[in-house]
Amino acid sequence: MRQLAGRIGCRAFSSLTKAMAELPAHKTCISGKYPGSDVERLTVPEDKVSWSVPWEEYDPKDYTSEKLKTADYADPEISDPKFQPQWNANDGPLDRRSHMGNYEIADKMPRNPCGRTGIRGRGRLGRWGVNHAADPIVTRWKTDKHGNMCYNSHDDNPVAQVVLIQRSSGDWAFPGGMVDPGESFEETAEREFCEETLDGTGFLHLGPSSKDYEENKKLIEKYMKKGVEVYRGYVDDPRNTDNAWMETVAITFHDPNGNTFSKLKLVAGSDAKAVGWKDVSKDMSLYANHKDILHRVAKRLQAHW
Repeated sequence: MRQLAGRIGCRAFSSLTKAMAELPAHKTCISGKYPGSDVERLTVPEDKVSWSVPWEEYDPKDYTSEKLKTADYADPEISDPKFQPQWNANDGPLDRRSHMGNYEIADKMPRNPCGRTGIRGRGRLGRWGVNHAADPIVTRWKTDKHGNMCYNSHDDNPVAQVVLIQRSSGDWAFPGGMVDPGESFEETAEREFCEETLDGTGFLHLGPSSKDYEENKKLIEKYMKKGVEVYRGYVDDPRNTDNAWMETVAITFHDPNGNTFSKLKLVAGSDAKAVGWKDVSKDMSLYANHKDILHRVAKRLQAHW
């Protein structure tokens, strides 16, 4: 296999500022029905997305899923007198700080820092304000049956592959998920990768014996510590509302020689319909702004896009 150490080395982004640079926002959450409901968003024109633009007639519907009333992971209603959240701060084990800086509080509710979405409330999101997630982006080089790296015929760049899951909605996405209280983004990325791509069993599919189990577990844990953060910020998620929104930390893990992640037997977890290695290219259709984030990874690898 041709070595690409000279192409990508071990370089990471020079500063967090690059990882936090703005991605296109509010493409999926400014019109149409809110996912999993019959509630229609008030269509928000592009020139009215920003809260700084006056719009006196703006009066969207208020929607919070009934399921959140009994969900143990969800915040209480904002009107509950016992609910006294610490906005823009660590609130006990919960981190209510945004990667985008301090968000405003209007009518006792947090306000989406990226603007209007055409719907109030929490929708299907458990937390008022920021809902933190982490996304592991596991990549390798595509090879032929002889183990030779595959190159794109148009740009002569190597073709990368990424592990993706298919959500119940049919969308392909990174195998990420919500950060549990007290959990670091790195811990979430590792846990979600195992849950979503290894059938939730952690490492049971990696080998027939307990020795294989332990060795592979240590191997994965070792390589998961070598991840590089490529994005930290707002997610253009269709579940976002005026008062609740998704943010993520995306961490990439590359398997340059095909001797780590490539050996895993991928099995879709309970939250996924399917899982697999997919060729990285600009023609991919991915959930939320995952395609924009993956483009960053392709650039870093100097891979075909």
